[in-house]
Amino acid sequence: MWILKLRIKHDCTIGNRCEKFGVISYSIPLGNWQERGFNFTSERHTLEGDKENIKSFIKEIKKDKRVTNLEVDKNTLFFIGKSKGKKIPSSFYSPKMFFPKPVFFDKQGYELWEVASWNRNVLTSFLGNLKKQKDMKIKMLSFKKTRLNDVYFPSVMPPLTEKQKRAFELAIEQGYYDIPKRTDLKKLSKLMKVSLATFQEHLKRAEAKIIPKLQT
Repeated sequence: MWILKLRIKHDCTIGNRCEKFGVISYSIPLGNWQERGFNFTSERHTLEGDKENIKSFIKEIKKDKRVTNLEVDKNTLFFIGKSKGKKIPSSFYSPKMFFPKPVFFDKQGYELWEVASWNRNVLTSFLGNLKKQKDMKIKMLSFKKTRLNDVYFPSVMPPLTEKQKRAFELAIEQGYYDIPKRTDLKKLSKLMKVSLATFQEHLKRAEAKIIPKLQT
């Protein structure tokens, strides 16, 4: 697998405002397409920084005509960007590429991209198209082949010890989380062949890792 890391700055709906209001953003590009002569991008952004600055950021972006279908939940934004003629980095995104990490926007309005592909030529073409854009500042940070295990992917399930995993699996299988409950901790501890206190500790630690992942 090939990984390309870039630092990019251009006229950007998010980047411009990160610089203006001194906030940062973690972005997950969700898709892009063309329709009726317009370029569309579906994006999700989570803003971090001073609360008042974030409020000002959101207030201003609501007035941007390039932003449609905007939804705001606290400091997280979902929207569809709409542009015509002007090229942005995602205009050259290929279905043969993927993002192993969110795009990061710093307080100076720069975007840190990390894109990957099994085919080196796909990334080479992407980089070449970006460099042709006179209104973009592009700096290649690295371009290398790497092993799958060295590529970061946001985990769906947090790492649990074998005992934590077993305790959580038993709780689900036996209906501990059902309404009404079909079992209790004492019965579960017997199934796992550990003391009640030990089972409670394993389950508590498993829940502490898993529940934050499920919250929105």
